[in-house]
Amino acid sequence: MWLFPLVCVRPDCGRHRLTAAGIYRTVRKVLDIDGWYDLATEYLECKRCKKKYPAWSEDILGQLDMGHRSQFPALLTYRYSCDNRVLRMMRERTLGNSVTQLYRKLMEQHSEAWTQRVLQYLTACEPFTRSSLVQPPVFADPPLLPALPKPKWLLAVYARDVLGRLHEVKAKLTSVFGCVLKMDSTKKVTKKLAGAASGTAAWCTNVGNEHGQVLVSVLTAAEGHGLDSMAAGLMKRYREAGEAAPKVMYVDRDCCSQYGQSRVKIMFLEWDELVVRLDIWHFMRRFAAGVTTEAHPLYGIFMARLSTCIFQWDPEDVAALRSAKEGDLAAKKTGHISEKAVSARITRRELALHCRRRTRGVEETTRLIGSLIDQFDSADGKDTLGVPLLDHERIQQIWKEQRKHVQCIQDPEDFPLYMKTGTLKKGGVELCCYRCARGSTSLESFHLHLNRFIPGTSASDAHFQAYLLEGLMRWNDDRMEDAIKRASSIRTYGSAMSEAVDRLSRTVFGKPWDERYRPPGAYCFRELLGIEYLYSQTGKTLTPVLQNPEEEDRLVEEVDDQDLLDEGFEEESMEDITVPVLYEDDPCLRNTPSSLPLPQSPASLAEPSTSSGGEGQHLAPASSVLSQTSDTGSSVSGEAQGAVIGPDGIAGWDKVQDLAGFLVGLREAPYLTDLQVTEAIQLHRSGPESHWVWRV
Repeated sequence: MWLFPLVCVRPDCGRHRLTAAGIYRTVRKVLDIDGWYDLATEYLECKRCKKKYPAWSEDILGQLDMGHRSQFPALLTYRYSCDNRVLRMMRERTLGNSVTQLYRKLMEQHSEAWTQRVLQYLTACEPFTRSSLVQPPVFADPPLLPALPKPKWLLAVYARDVLGRLHEVKAKLTSVFGCVLKMDSTKKVTKKLAGAASGTAAWCTNVGNEHGQVLVSVLTAAEGHGLDSMAAGLMKRYREAGEAAPKVMYVDRDCCSQYGQSRVKIMFLEWDELVVRLDIWHFMRRFAAGVTTEAHPLYGIFMARLSTCIFQWDPEDVAALRSAKEGDLAAKKTGHISEKAVSARITRRELALHCRRRTRGVEETTRLIGSLIDQFDSADGKDTLGVPLLDHERIQQIWKEQRKHVQCIQDPEDFPLYMKTGTLKKGGVELCCYRCARGSTSLESFHLHLNRFIPGTSASDAHFQAYLLEGLMRWNDDRMEDAIKRASSIRTYGSAMSEAVDRLSRTVFGKPWDERYRPPGAYCFRELLGIEYLYSQTGKTLTPVLQNPEEEDRLVEEVDDQDLLDEGFEEESMEDITVPVLYEDDPCLRNTPSSLPLPQSPASLAEPSTSSGGEGQHLAPASSVLSQTSDTGSSVSGEAQGAVIGPDGIAGWDKVQDLAGFLVGLREAPYLTDLQVTEAIQLHRSGPESHWVWRV
């Protein structure tokens, strides 16, 4: 019908033409959004070697151009098949958009459509119940609702879809460049590696650009020398593409060295003009290790003052924003507002969007940070209870170590870090909108989303690679949409189809269909990304997705309750407070047979745990400190007979005094250890009545 020359793909056949050879006996059942449909095809036969091909096989579909190939509606698996519209619903990996959520939505769609068909059938049968001679008339029951494949099967189909587009995905990822690079690592996503790859990766290192896009994402067993191959591949990408070398790179470590060049500078030695800078966010977080607790009421003020010691706002931008805010408030007829009140109405978001800032210089920054530490390390750094914010010895040691990095956080000279992205009119004033290229906070934000690229709690190495690369490609496309600020109704991530549309549009119309589209470069396809980088160092290979096609169908038949949990949300169980807690001295337990263990209180179900690393103690529930009851026949224990009577006539006043003295002794403690928590629980439990606790 399309006059397309289909040929035999066997290498010893000579690519002879294929001819029709009848209808293929198997009819495929395809999962759609609101139901199922059947897919039939024909046999194609080579007259020379007698090889027969079903027309839906990859050998045939691979010969079609993109315009005809895109009309094939589904992805076929061993038994079931999945429509492309269902596949598209699984590609956006965000919080709450899991295969379990999709399974529930498909279940609702299928149930609604099936119920509607049953309703139409019964509506057609209902008139015959009144006119039929046979009462009641005999009608066939409507067919049952076909069962849906389970979430595991949907996940396997999604992985096969991504692996089928792996070439174009890697081509798009390796076509991203930047002038200001940021490099940072995270550990959280590596914990989702399962199977043979479990425990092999310790870090996931990412390199981003000034637009928030990710140039490289690799898994490594360690930082440092393990990233040399990644750096070499990135420099090769720039060199082969003819792109100018980056000017600035922000890192969280290895920014400088007392002996020659820094470690990062040596890694990217080919870029001789690259300026390495320490990310200011990480620089400020190092000072947070010198506080007694981040819950201290002065902690937020200290960090805000620390930022002021490093940055200064552009006075012209601030004046323009203040004028716009005054005009905005005047339009709301709020009356006269002082300058202080206007400043209080300006939010951080407005400052970051409309105002530029720059570093103060080495000498000024050093002087201000030193003065800030001296101020908060004195009586001014204590709260109303006298608890200090800063630990004197630690903060002084940290400032001594970080003083040399003040040079590393300064802005590079004669290099613009702000890009104007547009204008915004507010309060009658035209304000400029800026995007800042400084620092690696964009990568910190990316790390929050990176863990959601991998659905569920674990994935094999092949599935992990598919999810990671697909998520990176979509992330980069979204960041570019935000960077160019050109709204479009076209939202597609398929580069192969977009490239075919662009090529045909230039041929037919003489112009591009979408001016924003840029064809990806395939010259860096061999660059190692994701888990391939880790395996290149260990000599391993990715596990095949499906070693046995029958395994895929068992995923449909076998399912447990764990599959029905939505990995997008963390379900929490609420304790039923209407269920009483049974203690060992409960009168209801005195007739319990001695052969049965007594129920334990919540405090006795766990022993105190200590930190194995020696870096401090973790708070844990204390062990049971309830006194053992006496024999069944005795009504009052010997300890109770000699107890001290309080002013209300209740025994146990000495226990209250002990608890009160212990709590008073903790008034200046910045934190509690396991031993102190255990002792407090023991004193509380040994008290006579609960109302004594309120008095204490």
